Amino acid sequence: MKTILTVIGKDQTGIIAGISQKLYELNINILDVSQTIMDEYFTMIMLLDLSKINATFDEVKNTLVLTGEQLKVKVNIQREEIFDAMHRL
Repeated sequence: MKTILTVIGKDQTGIIAGISQKLYELNINILDVSQTIMDEYFTMIMLLDLSKINATFDEVKNTLVLTGEQLKVKVNIQREEIFDAMHRL
């Protein structure tokens, strides 16, 4: 299953490292990534492959949201088909 992960928050050291480490721990592969700093805000979008996870999607989502809270950023993850459907309207 492919998913879209977004991360937004005040720029600070360690955001990419924290998110990437958690993805590694969850056995999630990063297929593509785009990131930028807009004024003082960090933004990142990732395309992820969850085909090898050993947890449910909801468990992965909750773990990544908690990781975001620890890093003081907003993390959102959606299944690719839902993301695509939302943007076709």
